[in-house]
Amino acid sequence: MTFLVEMRGIEKRFPGVHALKAVQFDLKPGEVHALMGENGAGKSTLMKIMSGIYAPDGGEMFVDGKPVSPDGPRAAQDLGIGIIHQELSLMNDLTAAQNVLIGREPRRSFGRLDEHALNARTAEIFASLNLDMDPRTKVGTQTIARQQLIEIAKALSYNPRVLIMDEPTAALNDTEISELFNVIAKLKADGVGIVYISHRMDEIKRIADRVTILRDGAYIDTVEAADTPLKTIIHLMVGREVSQNGPIIPDLSQSPIALDVRNLSRGHEVRDVSFDVRKGEILGFAGLMGAGRTEVARIIFGADPRDAGEILVAGQPVNIRTPHAAVEAGIGYLSEDRKHFGLAVDMTVRANIAMANLGQFTSKTGVLDECAMKDVAVKYIEQLGIRTPSDMQDVRLLSGGNQQKVVIAKWLLRDCDVLIFDEPTRGIDIGAKSEIYALLEDLAAQGRAIIVISSELPEVMRLSHRIAVMCEGRLTGILPGGEDTTQEQIMELATQRDSALNGAEELV
Repeated sequence: MTFLVEMRGIEKRFPGVHALKAVQFDLKPGEVHALMGENGAGKSTLMKIMSGIYAPDGGEMFVDGKPVSPDGPRAAQDLGIGIIHQELSLMNDLTAAQNVLIGREPRRSFGRLDEHALNARTAEIFASLNLDMDPRTKVGTQTIARQQLIEIAKALSYNPRVLIMDEPTAALNDTEISELFNVIAKLKADGVGIVYISHRMDEIKRIADRVTILRDGAYIDTVEAADTPLKTIIHLMVGREVSQNGPIIPDLSQSPIALDVRNLSRGHEVRDVSFDVRKGEILGFAGLMGAGRTEVARIIFGADPRDAGEILVAGQPVNIRTPHAAVEAGIGYLSEDRKHFGLAVDMTVRANIAMANLGQFTSKTGVLDECAMKDVAVKYIEQLGIRTPSDMQDVRLLSGGNQQKVVIAKWLLRDCDVLIFDEPTRGIDIGAKSEIYALLEDLAAQGRAIIVISSELPEVMRLSHRIAVMCEGRLTGILPGGEDTTQEQIMELATQRDSALNGAEELV
């Protein structure tokens, strides 16, 4: 048969990295073809070649059976190939409509912008996504999830025959994901071929027809999604067995309380939230999007002000009004948006690891001790298994899992007693997830108090010794970790919108 797209023997090298090694891939009309692999396996690089962003160093590409060599994204778009990037490429100061149709704005006579037509066309695209948004809304005012939907609308505005989706659901809630899958089903019915990259294994079973697996830049296999167990796909991805077991719950009844939060409030976002976490404990936070979990973390870390409440560290009240004060109190925070708030992506691994503790490496005259910084960076690269050619590699060139490890190294160097992880594995493959889980468990075993905020219930249940559940700014309950708690129990508390319920109902 004639494929929509076929790639044979694709090669790509970057300085010090052989990113793709004779990789093959093909896409049929009207199918969802999942592209799987750990971070750094070469998935995004292959798709950037398909979409004209990178030029291959070897191999061939065909569209409708004809050889092509797109020399840029516009050339790929002309071939009917669209891409939704994992990293958003929107302009925050422009409206949603201006972003969706940028460079293709409808014009009136004498080249004047036709605002009415611009907004009307964008509204049509939003309607196809069931996205309730005014096209005149500025992008910068929207949540990451809604910005992701605008990015999807932008790709669909080109009416692509081939659509590449790179982690399209990373910031979406369950309802938004279901709506996106409805859009995908409609595109399939129209004969559009979809390349789907995701680390959420359950999604692959829900929507994929075939799965191609890459590992370390090499093609491993292509399998039928319906006939292949997830365990087999995972093994093909990582080349090893990955543990899915839940946590072993330690007896922490005699362990000191590391962090005690009492009656924390901020407007309607956080309402009278109280909890504690002990040394050696992993406390998970679950809840639907907008429940207030991240807002609680940001208040504790001093990134947002609080209206009321008290924070105690090791039994002592602390006045945390800035992130600097939180760090001085021994609290580290790994933001859900590591690219913007956790890393300086254009700086080196060495610089990022040292960033939260520069005083340790600075002389009285203000000169940085690069040798000492190198020694520390190499230590954590080895300790955490950060895959990088050297400590002088720019962080932006690392995979998502390795970037997260760099952020962790930064706070380990600071020797924080309380570590808050907000969506620690977002955009990270299942192999790297397993490594992050093991690292968090090791940190807890060392006596650190760990808070994990995650939108993935299996992740919360896999890691947590106890699970705090929030709904609409309130802590609605705290459940035990391990096999005693079900997803249904968590979801019951996550949707408990009884305004008469104040504070938390302690269930353990």
